Amino acid sequence: MTLSTHAPGDFATETIRPIWWNADAGPGGVLEMIDQTRLPGEFITIQCRTIQSVWDAIKRLSVRGAPAIGVAAAYGVVTALDESAPADGDWAECVTKSADFLATSRPTAVNLFWALDRMRRVAAGLGSIPFADARAALLAEAHAVRDEDAAMCRAIGEHGQHLIEEGAGVLTHCNAGALATAEYGTALALMYSAHARKRRFSVFVDETRPLLQGARLTAWELHRAGIAAQLICDNMAASIMKAGRIQLVVTGADRIAANGDAANKIGTYGVAVLAAAHNIPFYIAAPSSTFDMSLPNGDGIPIENREPDEVRGFGASKTAPADMPCLNPAFDVTPARLIKGIVTEKGIISPVTTDEIAARIG
Repeated sequence: MTLSTHAPGDFATETIRPIWWNADAGPGGVLEMIDQTRLPGEFITIQCRTIQSVWDAIKRLSVRGAPAIGVAAAYGVVTALDESAPADGDWAECVTKSADFLATSRPTAVNLFWALDRMRRVAAGLGSIPFADARAALLAEAHAVRDEDAAMCRAIGEHGQHLIEEGAGVLTHCNAGALATAEYGTALALMYSAHARKRRFSVFVDETRPLLQGARLTAWELHRAGIAAQLICDNMAASIMKAGRIQLVVTGADRIAANGDAANKIGTYGVAVLAAAHNIPFYIAAPSSTFDMSLPNGDGIPIENREPDEVRGFGASKTAPADMPCLNPAFDVTPARLIKGIVTEKGIISPVTTDEIAARIG
């Protein structure tokens, strides 16, 4: 893995692309991404030339957010082919093994498995063609995963921007912006789209313990885009709601069950409960690829448990005894009854019921 200090596109514009295939970086190109663990202090990009480096980038959260993880996984299969350069008769086995390996990186975000299944299906339909032709087809599919997600995010913004009214206060949790997707974002797509229409509003950004994705990433995105925002500690949300300063809550999701139960960054469930207590509408914004129609409800969503040191402090700074036992579930599940609507690229699903989701998502 190599480091760089730039990313494609104009850094001063609204659009952020956190992950891309650099076709000019050597024969065949290479997967590159913003290292989100270094933001906001450093803007560093990394190149992943091995499947292990892609797996590591997903696991350590250099790339994070369900849609972006899916894009990384799709390109990771191509990276594995380039690394091993299998003979014409062996490339299909390489695809299977690399997809199986990448699937072990993180358990909750369904887009990871959705993207890998797409790559497997393409490979299965290619038959016994030469390696070079198979690689070209799989790279084209990875590009399609990226481009489709970018288009879905733009559509999410268009469908949901009207929910943010003039002068509104909006609260969001974790990061569901461009950094979590191919570009533009999901929850933040509503804000970007409303901002493009010159609507004035203010965003309250939960810091999102323990890894501070709200403070490090969402605050960075909104500040960079010129959107009025204030950073708050997670435990301030109830007080600000009570004061009448929040009219809307919108977050992303990493997996949504068939009935609308939605897994998102730990703390989202608590925010939804607070919103209900204060009669504030709570919305999820997510593409159709985030729905897991195989699960009837959220009870079956696997919840990732991460290292306890993430709770004992932040970075090199430790705030608890080194041997203090910790709980560190990375996600929680918000029940559908607390969700006013789910904003997708196909429109807003409301009420959030099994039947409504089936009608829209299939």
